[in-house]
Amino acid sequence: MMQEIAVVDYASELSRYIDKFPGTRILVIGDIIMDEYIWGDVSRISPEAPVPVVDVREETKMLGGAANVINNIVSLGGKAILCGVIGDDPTGSEILDRLRPVGAITDGIIVEAGRPTSIKTRIIAHNQQVVRFDRESRQPIRDESIEKLLRIVQERREEIGSIVVADYGKGVISAPLMKGLRNLLQDTEVSLAVDPKTGNFDCYHGVHVITPNHHEAGAFSRIEIVDQETLIRAGRQMQEELACGTVLVTQGKDGMTLFEKNGEISHIPTVAKKVFDVTGAGDTVISTFCLGLASGMDMKSAAVISNIAAGIVVGEVGTSSVKVEELKKVLQDRLK
Repeated sequence: MMQEIAVVDYASELSRYIDKFPGTRILVIGDIIMDEYIWGDVSRISPEAPVPVVDVREETKMLGGAANVINNIVSLGGKAILCGVIGDDPTGSEILDRLRPVGAITDGIIVEAGRPTSIKTRIIAHNQQVVRFDRESRQPIRDESIEKLLRIVQERREEIGSIVVADYGKGVISAPLMKGLRNLLQDTEVSLAVDPKTGNFDCYHGVHVITPNHHEAGAFSRIEIVDQETLIRAGRQMQEELACGTVLVTQGKDGMTLFEKNGEISHIPTVAKKVFDVTGAGDTVISTFCLGLASGMDMKSAAVISNIAAGIVVGEVGTSSVKVEELKKVLQDRLK
């Protein structure tokens, strides 16, 4: 049986917990990406091929992937440690430069010579993405890089409340790395949460929290999610097959559904007024959810606060982070 959660029922309690975010520390491990945006206008079709011609107005770059999860955590007041791999190239150096003013601890970033730093370039015209092109390697990182990452986690595990695995399929997350993380977290209270990538689900067995979108949940369970019944079947199957504690399925404009270890299922409707761009929404969900858990929230409260944060971020074009003031404003508006 699925119950629906009203944000207004949690608004007062959530405001108190948000003030505890500065006392949390989250370690993020995963694929580090640079997001590049080329903004322009389209007024004609190319005479060379049936494609639009974009007149470029502006170019911007933002931290993406695991680095955007870090951005969200810090923006919400939490402390963050980033672990991952970059290349020995200008993009890798630029990512490090951009992380310094954010305030994240970057000692866990490893440079692999000969490996390009991932960069995704999106062409945006009239607030719509025209095309995206990627420059990257999706090959697994080297064994010595995995060993270095696990050593860093071992050194830091006493000071963190949660580990977020940000998997974008760029080679950092693998079965050996996940096995090492699970072994390191045995007999600790540190939660292991995964923002998954289709094709890598075999790596996630035994994690505490997993946050797939409905497409990823459907692909894993081999169930086409078209209604509440198929959603429940897919979520429960994921819990059972992966032996994971909590599954939080995000559903875009339809909100998100929480499957808890005790068997309870809760649906949280979206608070987004408009959806312009879902880029980075998954980063926002898992970072806010884990901050909530680390600050003492229960699963439902953490899901509600992450739903509010996601509703804010999808209302903007381009990867973005949410600020504490924005969260509190939404909560205050719900109490009026």
